[in-house]
Amino acid sequence: MKSGIHPEYTDMKVTCTCGNTFTTRSTLGEDLNVEVCSACHPFYTGKQKIVDTAGRVEKFRQKYGSMKK
Repeated sequence: MKSGIHPEYTDMKVTCTCGNTFTTRSTLGEDLNVEVCSACHPFYTGKQKIVDTAGRVEKFRQKYGSMKK
């Protein structure tokens, strides 16, 4: 690699809104705050919920629930 043209690659702290923190390496140069991490994301925790404020899921189930293959 040529010297002097690449950004500095340093350790950085990532902090989630759930309180989880971990260290990684990046060229960002500053700490990072994220809204969702693997400790609180529904896919990784197994606590997935369908958030349906407009009733679309129930409407779909009523319309197509009686159809069978």
